Amino acid sequence: MGGVTSSVAAKFAFFPPSPPSYKVVTDELTGLLLLSPFPHRENIEIVKLPTRRGTEIVGMYVRHPMATSTLLYSHGNAADLGQMYELFIELSIHLKVNLMGYDYSGYGQSTGKPSEHNTYADIEAVYKCLEETFGSKQEDVILYGQSVGSGPTLDLASRLPQLRAVVLHSPILSGLRVMYAIKKTYWFDIYKNIDKIPYVDCPVLIIHGTSDEVVDCSHGKQLWELCKDKYEPLWVKGGNHCDLEHYPEYIRHLKKFIATVERLPCPRMSSDQSERVSRDAPPRKSMDRRVKPRQSTERREREKPPKSQSKKSSSKLKISFDHLDRSRKSVDCHEKTRKSVDQIERGRKSMDRLDRVRSE
Repeated sequence: MGGVTSSVAAKFAFFPPSPPSYKVVTDELTGLLLLSPFPHRENIEIVKLPTRRGTEIVGMYVRHPMATSTLLYSHGNAADLGQMYELFIELSIHLKVNLMGYDYSGYGQSTGKPSEHNTYADIEAVYKCLEETFGSKQEDVILYGQSVGSGPTLDLASRLPQLRAVVLHSPILSGLRVMYAIKKTYWFDIYKNIDKIPYVDCPVLIIHGTSDEVVDCSHGKQLWELCKDKYEPLWVKGGNHCDLEHYPEYIRHLKKFIATVERLPCPRMSSDQSERVSRDAPPRKSMDRRVKPRQSTERREREKPPKSQSKKSSSKLKISFDHLDRSRKSVDCHEKTRKSVDQIERGRKSMDRLDRVRSE
């Protein structure tokens, strides 16, 4: 039963755009990979990366001449690189960072099928590319996870103790918690962020809209309470799941966060952390075994997240993302999730039966 429920959760987690919004072509003169229909840019490099699970994923590296940090961006569940292309360029410019985006297995022109464990292998391959191809150091990398992208982001962050920082944009507590108000972690759940975030050692910024109709803002707030190194969160008043970039406070707060963490001294490993990463290639299973089921997600009520300072300013720091409107429409498929939850009430009943069996 657990396997069935997990596969149902996975179906609700992945909505790759169909057809993909771009193609990968080879420039006849230079031999470089390009994303069609976008023109070639000198500061953008397209790569194809093999993963440990046998798929090949497409990545996009954006260079900034003044960058000291690199942002590794894991996008949401209903987008691909073509839809994120202009946003990645804008973020690189405004934040003065190098930026690496990628498509999960089964998204865009990446091969394979989307799954939880494939996304873990995907982000590992991208991080390896940053280190080996582009010369990034762990202490200069900022992981950014949006929506379902918070899953692979936190999984990797929990195993990299020298990261510069983590940004979680409309994150989820776990896959099943998006659909059900459960209070403990089931072994067949996916993206168990609630159990992994306490293992993240670097500063964490959480951004969430207060009117999010897909992933309730309570997900972001509970994750913030569980952070080891909290940074002032941004609760975007009136913000929904896919429009936070339109708010001026989004880019303003993000710039402030990156400027702050870049001024901090380079993270150093404690003896405990050093022991944790002494294993060269940390497998996924080792992380899952380490996490114990959480009996309650509501017992950490001691700290209340401060309300975000929503300063209305006439200055328009927000990025013009009108060209992304078509990609925003693709996220409307989330509404199918809302309408279809009634169809999986059987899953809820099955979980109730599981609870009764365990209690006996």
